[in-house]
Amino acid sequence: MQIILTHENADFDAIASLLGAHKLFPQAQPVLPHRVNRNVMAFLGLYGADLPFTKPELLPRGRHVRRVILVDTQTLTSVRGLSDDLEEVFILDHHTPPTELPPNWYFQGEQLGANATLLTEALSTRLIPLNRIEATLLLAGIYEDTGGLTYLGTTSRDMRAAAWLLDQGGNLEIVSEFLHHPLSPGQQVLYEVLLEHSETLEIDGHPVLISWAETSPGFDEEISTLAHKLRDLLDPSATFVLVGVQENTQIVARSKTDDINVSAVAQHFGGRGHSRAAAALVRDRSVHAVLAELQELLPYFITPRISVRELMSHGVRTVKPDTSITLVAKKMLHTGHEGFPVVDDNGYVAGLVTRNAVDRALQHKWDRQPVRRIMEPGNITVSPEDSIERVRSLMIQTGWGQIPVTQGNYIIGVVTRTDLIRLPPTEPETQRQEIAEQMTQAFPAPLLDLIHRIGEQAAQQGYTIYFVGGIVRDLMLGKPIFDVDLVVEGDAIQLAQRLTHKYGGEVRTHRRFGTAKWILPGDIGAEQHQIDRPITPNGKLNNLPEFIDLVTARTEFYERPTALPTVEWSSIKQDLHRRDFTINTMAVRLDPQRWGELLDFFSGKADLQNGVLRVLHSLSFIDDPTRILRAARFEARLGFKLDPRSEDLIAEALPLLARVTGGRIRHELDLILEEERPENALQRLQELNALEQIDPALICDDWLHQKFDIIHDTLTRSFQALDNSQVHLVKWNVWLYRLENLELHRITEKLLMPSQYLDTFLSTNDLKNNLTTLEKTEQPSKIVTLLEQYPAGSLITSWVATENQDIRYRIERYWEIWRHIQPKLTGTELQTMGIKPGPIYREILWALRAAYLDGNIETLEDEKTLVYRLTQDNTEG
Repeated sequence: MQIILTHENADFDAIASLLGAHKLFPQAQPVLPHRVNRNVMAFLGLYGADLPFTKPELLPRGRHVRRVILVDTQTLTSVRGLSDDLEEVFILDHHTPPTELPPNWYFQGEQLGANATLLTEALSTRLIPLNRIEATLLLAGIYEDTGGLTYLGTTSRDMRAAAWLLDQGGNLEIVSEFLHHPLSPGQQVLYEVLLEHSETLEIDGHPVLISWAETSPGFDEEISTLAHKLRDLLDPSATFVLVGVQENTQIVARSKTDDINVSAVAQHFGGRGHSRAAAALVRDRSVHAVLAELQELLPYFITPRISVRELMSHGVRTVKPDTSITLVAKKMLHTGHEGFPVVDDNGYVAGLVTRNAVDRALQHKWDRQPVRRIMEPGNITVSPEDSIERVRSLMIQTGWGQIPVTQGNYIIGVVTRTDLIRLPPTEPETQRQEIAEQMTQAFPAPLLDLIHRIGEQAAQQGYTIYFVGGIVRDLMLGKPIFDVDLVVEGDAIQLAQRLTHKYGGEVRTHRRFGTAKWILPGDIGAEQHQIDRPITPNGKLNNLPEFIDLVTARTEFYERPTALPTVEWSSIKQDLHRRDFTINTMAVRLDPQRWGELLDFFSGKADLQNGVLRVLHSLSFIDDPTRILRAARFEARLGFKLDPRSEDLIAEALPLLARVTGGRIRHELDLILEEERPENALQRLQELNALEQIDPALICDDWLHQKFDIIHDTLTRSFQALDNSQVHLVKWNVWLYRLENLELHRITEKLLMPSQYLDTFLSTNDLKNNLTTLEKTEQPSKIVTLLEQYPAGSLITSWVATENQDIRYRIERYWEIWRHIQPKLTGTELQTMGIKPGPIYREILWALRAAYLDGNIETLEDEKTLVYRLTQDNTEG
């Protein structure tokens, strides 16, 4: 029997963790502790019938507990059926990890605001469904342990987990009912005073709320909650609450805009915080004195991202109040302007006349009337240092489509609605443009043109296509891109079939995984397909691949740790969430409307910029321990570093490598050995103790680094006929070169290696034992006799491994010259010479070859002479 336990005096986080663990491991029974907090008991009294908990006294008698999962605790509690001979205890906890664990105990976790966050991340990753009550319980666990996401220990992951639970139907009203108490009487009185004293100032277009109050001696209530209530009620850009407490003044500040950094304000008063939330305690100053200083200083702390000066148009045209409507109409026609500021004889703004007003006046035959009859009156202006927020605010209040810019009461420019449209792009738009340019530089124009057309076709079918994962990572790193895969938020097979119908070619599909391979037609660049690009001699568009892979966005479920995932179709966000590391979770949209837009739900770009390799969730290596090997590969390839949390998670998941099939381990090792410098990844795996976990005989040391240097720097120059598969086998062979045959058998069996690999490894060991003979052998024919019995992988491995230059020389000569030397005579010609076919042919041809190798013959005539002598000797014998 398997059970899930937590600590006594259980709070919402503990009980929510019981539920989360049961959802992840449904074969394990969640057991309530003997003592549960009153508010949690009240919740269970209402909703417990829909939850899977068992009371400890109801555990079946006579059943032996074999496995325990501990949540939100690291201590076993006594329940029926529990004994000392447990097979396994698995801890899922957000507290400080234990320094030591008993045998068969495993720890998984990290320090987060709530233990329920760990479980929720795993549930969301596997897309395990929750009903409303389950989501609400998990949400209550997070909210209680993080103080409603306000405690200092709260992390962004707690917030993301809470957001996901809300999406699953978590009910904040129920959470609030059981967690949040109403304002205390003291807080309620203070809140009403603050509300009465609230004043909203308009500063650079931003509404800034300032409120103050004084309290009686002994007041000791939380103030930040009141600031939040005022902010939620009045919705200002920034909120400043000042409360006089005896001789001191407490300031609480909140901001919703980058234009107002409340931390800078708090620092002025000796406080601290960040740009959106800060506080200060001003000692020995009354609330009225601090309030006056704050009101005076605030304009200096509001710094707009873009000022009017950066946006305004210069050389503004104006008209006088007495100018005729006819003349104004002509000026509008001549300049194309939609309106003009109206200024008086002193140069002051008197109003604004618009094209709409002029057109209506002309319809009413007012063409000779002065502009003052139809203008919108008012001295509405901004200064060059004003914020764009102020301009927007004035346009909304007045309806004016252009606001004059004045300096010293004189017009120096104007800001129009068109200017606002031409605002410098926001950061996401700038990023989109940068990525679009990066794609232009990274891909040949014909390929990019084809992807544009695939995106257009997908949009017509209601789908969206993306670059996803490694291709986005390499694009942003400026690395070469070799394979083009497109992820389809929709049906990739239907899209591929439609593309084939429209452009030709062939489709190969795999319906279980929703994938399609579109084999491009040779004439895809022809005019009938409207892709105006050069055609190569074989008829195919220049720089196009042979095929395009289309993959339906999907998610994966792990039924148990180390198992292969079950696949289901999903959204692009869910597709990204199933991936291994944050740097591989980015996507780029390729539809016409949002071409180049980056999707970065998991902060992959920041980690990419910082050189950090980070897993998405705490159970990532538990779900798939082969990600440990992948982490080392990416670290080595990119020069990145695992973040401490991910490295700790690897240490905790190492024992699970033993449960992974050998074929999957070998596949990851194959990928490592295909890297340019595989020794760096192998070294990292050794540092992480992963090599030892795979097999104790696998090591990476200075000797291996030296030999891989040889492979990298000189191998292909010395052995030019090698193909990639041979080089790959040599890398394996060099790595295992120092192992005994027994170890080789064990490793090849464990990793399910092809039989030819083991044959090569064993042959290499045999050759290793004959290297002394090779060193002492001078005659080329005898060297060939010795070496030609071994496969190429064994020969080249020995060349790499040996330090003896004579041995290396003999292997090089054999590989480059001697193995290719053959006699000119053949069996057919020997028969023509009257020699009866038989075993003697082999002897003669080898003798001819040996004579060539040893320099005893050089020509065809020499061969015939030697054949005659050999046959004569044979006849005489």
